[in-house]
Amino acid sequence: MKKKIVAICGSTRQNSINLELLEIIAQLYQETIDFETVTNLDKIPHFNPDLDNPTDVPSQVLAFRNQLKSSDAILICTPEYAMGVPGTLKNAIDWTVSSMEFSHKPTALITASTSGEKGHASLLETLKVIEAKIDEKTSLLISTPRTKIKDGEITDEGILLRVKELIENLV
Repeated sequence: MKKKIVAICGSTRQNSINLELLEIIAQLYQETIDFETVTNLDKIPHFNPDLDNPTDVPSQVLAFRNQLKSSDAILICTPEYAMGVPGTLKNAIDWTVSSMEFSHKPTALITASTSGEKGHASLLETLKVIEAKIDEKTSLLISTPRTKIKDGEITDEGILLRVKELIENLV
């Protein structure tokens, strides 16, 4: 039976290198993994703890939480913005703190960005605090990704190998 992975794209760009990378990974594993890609984080309302109760949670938040709950694992692929986590991604994750969809869920993080070090480190800390099951084997930083990913392919053999190892460790 195929594993189900929710793949979250942290970029809001329509032609993001992060989305391209998620599409490449989905293609590589199409026989063994069902990927459900989330690209609409900008549709999730701003986190408001006053609404995080059984009667007031926005429908977009409930849908996102249900996607995460129904998955076997979570893969996040994101850029770094201004040396941090993109706001829409952090907002979506904030909505899961009390409902605990990440808690003990196998999770992988790929940060594909010009530099990416600070945003990657920050998001790793957030994921650890919310008890996501993540470690060095399911974490990858790809600096200057446009030099390593071209025309729908990972052209850097070392990065391709690391991506494959990450997915194997995730599932």
